[in-house]
Amino acid sequence: MPVTARGPARRGVLYAAAAAGAAAVAATATDARAAGTTGPARSRWTTSWATAQTAPTATDPVAYAGLTDGDCVSVLRLSAGGAVRLRYANTFGTAPVLVGPVTADGRPVTFAGRSQEWLAAGASLTSDPVAGLRVPDGARLEVRTRVPGPTGPLSFHRNTHAWHTVDGVRTRSVLLLTGVETTGAHGPVLAVFGDSIAEGVGTPDDADLRWPDQLARRLPGSAVANLGVSGNRLLLDDVRFGPGGQARFDRDVLGLPGLRTVLVHLGVNDLQQPPGQSGPDQVLAGYRQLALRARGAGLRVVGATITPFEGWTRWSPELDAVRGHINRAVRTGRIFDGVADFDAALRDPDRPSRMLPAHDSGDGLHPGPSGHAALAAAVDRRHLL
Repeated sequence: MPVTARGPARRGVLYAAAAAGAAAVAATATDARAAGTTGPARSRWTTSWATAQTAPTATDPVAYAGLTDGDCVSVLRLSAGGAVRLRYANTFGTAPVLVGPVTADGRPVTFAGRSQEWLAAGASLTSDPVAGLRVPDGARLEVRTRVPGPTGPLSFHRNTHAWHTVDGVRTRSVLLLTGVETTGAHGPVLAVFGDSIAEGVGTPDDADLRWPDQLARRLPGSAVANLGVSGNRLLLDDVRFGPGGQARFDRDVLGLPGLRTVLVHLGVNDLQQPPGQSGPDQVLAGYRQLALRARGAGLRVVGATITPFEGWTRWSPELDAVRGHINRAVRTGRIFDGVADFDAALRDPDRPSRMLPAHDSGDGLHPGPSGHAALAAAVDRRHLL
């Protein structure tokens, strides 16, 4: 008969095993704290370039009609460098789309070892790491994507404020491609969740002067995902400008690998874009919900004040009073973990309801390049770590 451990001897074995397990857990926790993380181990991949998708309308003929034997070429400005993989999505699609062949800086991109892969309707598709490719911080990356089709309507980002080509025709839109992920981030890992100001309206095309670009250059080694969408609101959806912030937050933000912080800059379109939100309480409640969901995912959340917009066609003193009420509540620090005071960064001290003229792109709402630089400077690095 085999000998089995009983009584004190067996208890000793169990206690030793439990102690070893506890030591392993403690070591894991210590390693996580040393790496600046808690909870589940963070991915080594972080998003170095990103777009947030909307559905095409009849006014977007290429994306709306879709592609047959399409060839899409984008030259993208990354933030963090390292090894590279790509992410595609067809968030609003109704049929699967075949993606590939794809190249990144001329190197073949594979999906589980294959040169082509099906992107399911409403889903995303992540490539293998691109063999032999490593890029420095701030690199430009050329991505060429073949789409055999016919595809039907394609999810896209309408205006990246940079030029790309689809079948040799220049466009500011990016079809299907939503992210470039890299492994070399050694600074803040941040998602900017915003509207046209984050997207880059007011800055020249191909100049990389959007404030998230300028923030990435301020913080070497940072990975900054720009999820700005022109016309986007915090609360309401829009046929042209897509789902509001409440609706797209989980998909666009919480699905990003390795993310540590999200900066929320939404609200001005809720005030000025019909149908407007004339009371501040709904906007503040929306902020609280985003903060709650971010913290539930283990993220730090920074809120930005709403910038001045006197001079814009739909500005009014009444709306400016609502903006002021919202900004005062944000500045108290009781909603977000940190505050980026974008209002203070842009406003004219002699007339706080408008931007300083030197920062204004000319329409009263969107800052120009110097205004974008002021916004980047207003983000406190300590809030991002």
